[in-house]
Amino acid sequence: MQPVFGTGWTRKGFSLLWDVTALSKIVESDQVISMRRFFGLVGQWQDDLPAANGDALVVAGLDASLDALTPDDASQWLEETLRPAILSFQDEYEGDAALIFWLPGGRPRIEVQRATNTYLWLCGQPYRNQQLPLGQALWAGAEADARHIMAGSDPQADLEGRDWIGLHLPRIS
Repeated sequence: MQPVFGTGWTRKGFSLLWDVTALSKIVESDQVISMRRFFGLVGQWQDDLPAANGDALVVAGLDASLDALTPDDASQWLEETLRPAILSFQDEYEGDAALIFWLPGGRPRIEVQRATNTYLWLCGQPYRNQQLPLGQALWAGAEADARHIMAGSDPQADLEGRDWIGLHLPRIS
């Protein structure tokens, strides 16, 4: 697990973000799009992106989408529906734009298993005792490349502590 400091993650790659302060620095609330709108843009990507001075697209609703499905269906949806859409975005902008999923309650829902470099999504009701292989489904084995977005610039900060505000991958393959 490597940390990411600064704002480079707002211009390239794929991120999961749960910190409202960081979000407010890169996008106005009316420029955050829904999952439905995101899927409507696939194959018709905009020339001008609304966040991070034109370098990013921020999408809300991933958490609600996962909670609306059974764990098995959610895992399949991540792999077969969301991941191809993310790859389409990445291909369109040739890695020179950021796709950021806003997860306002995401921090307590993500479990990190350090020994295996695994990221799990803790399901909501009625599946509260189950987990989704979030990193495996979205990043197809690139979990070791995931970086922890950190608030501030303290290199000694706890990578899973209060300064941890999101996850970032420079590229998904």
